[in-house]
Amino acid sequence: MWELASPEFEGGGRLFWERKLHLQGVRFVAGVDEVGRGPLAGPVVAAAVILPPTGEFTGIDDSKVLSARQRATCDDLIRSQAISIGIGAVESEEIDQINILQATLKAMQIAVAQLNPRPDYLLVDGIVPMPAAIPQKTIAQGDSRSVSIAAASIIAKVYRDALMDKYHEQYPVYNFGRNKGYGTREHRHAIEKHGCCPIHRRSFRGVKEYVVG
Repeated sequence: MWELASPEFEGGGRLFWERKLHLQGVRFVAGVDEVGRGPLAGPVVAAAVILPPTGEFTGIDDSKVLSARQRATCDDLIRSQAISIGIGAVESEEIDQINILQATLKAMQIAVAQLNPRPDYLLVDGIVPMPAAIPQKTIAQGDSRSVSIAAASIIAKVYRDALMDKYHEQYPVYNFGRNKGYGTREHRHAIEKHGCCPIHRRSFRGVKEYVVG
């Protein structure tokens, strides 16, 4: 229904895709992104964000290039301006059952389903389309090319980091408060010494070798 310009015509910065769609009459554009595909522990989390056509988006960028303090500031900014925000999480046990790609797509579906109003178009980070009846465009490195996707990456990252901080209180020997479940040397050594805990992904290399029973 809507034809987006190909990347060689992109010249409007991180608002290019949103403005293009709005000019074509698309009212609600949602950016969708995930965090936590690579860790050895914890959930994969996705967020979907509908931003208004106009707003103050200064500083909103790929969550990976921002400091924790910058992400917190941007998270507040996004939440104060967004038309709607949805968050989806798939826990480690289900990741082991259905694999990380399917878990990621499921988390995205959950996040989009929470949006109200329903989006008219999705801008999805990456190259794999998500299962959805809503028209969508996948954008490689979308969190650095679309402000809506960048906003989703920040919302998802701040949410997941807070979850991992809580898990740190339950399982302090793994130092989830610092590594957020990623396979740092310290984290791997803790798995070797203590084995895995309930939130470890038992199908992942670096964990499965230490699963007992």
